[in-house]
Amino acid sequence: MADDVKTYSGSAADMTWDGRLCIHVGECGRAANALFEAGRKPWGDPDQGTADEVAETVMRCPTGALAFVRKDGGPAEAATPDNTVVVANHGPLYVRGDLAIEGVADDMPGVNFRAALCRCGQSKNKPFCDNSHEASGFSDRGAVGETGSSRSGSGGTLNVALAPNGPLLLQGNVQIIASSGRVAWEGEKAALCRCGHSKNKPFCDGAHRAAGFDSSQ
Repeated sequence: MADDVKTYSGSAADMTWDGRLCIHVGECGRAANALFEAGRKPWGDPDQGTADEVAETVMRCPTGALAFVRKDGGPAEAATPDNTVVVANHGPLYVRGDLAIEGVADDMPGVNFRAALCRCGQSKNKPFCDNSHEASGFSDRGAVGETGSSRSGSGGTLNVALAPNGPLLLQGNVQIIASSGRVAWEGEKAALCRCGHSKNKPFCDGAHRAAGFDSSQ
C-alpha cells in the first residue's frame, strides 16, 4: 500500500483515504457530521459516527479515494444499480457502478465502485483525474449531444479499457449524464475522449492522433 494511503480505525468501522485519488471535492468534509474535520488530528475519525454514517459519507466520495470496512456485520459497499458516467463542467468523468478499470492497483478498493477519470489529457496520474484541468485551462461544460442506442439491461460489470494514446473504451450497460443532470446517452459501448481535443466531447473523434496525445505522461 502506498505511503499516502491513511487508515483510520474505529470500533464499528475503519476508513481509508488514498491521496493518489483525492482531488478534494469536499463531499466528506462538508457532510453534516464529524467524521472528517479539517485541522483535526486525526482528520478522519470513524468513532464520530455510526457504521451506517461512515458508509453513507464514504460513498459520497466521487473519486474512490475513500473506502470503508465495517466491523458490525453490516453491508459492505455494493455497486449502484446503474453504471453511470457524469460529464463534469470543465472537469473529469465521474464514473460509478460495478467498475473494472484496466490497470487499477489492488490497494485501491474505492475505484471498484467510484472513480474520477481524466478527460483533459493533462493528468500526471492517468487514467485518474489529478485536477490538472484547472491549471491547463481545459474548457468543456459537459453537454452531451448524442443519445446512444439502447442497453440490454442495467448494472453488470462496466469494463473500462485504456486505448494506448487513445480514448477510454467502455463496455457494458452504461448511462452518460450531462453536467446539467440529464441522462443523455445510454448504450453498451462507448469511446470517451481523454486527450482533451475532441470536438465531440465526451466522445472520442480521433483527435488524439493529430494532437500527439501520450497516455504514458
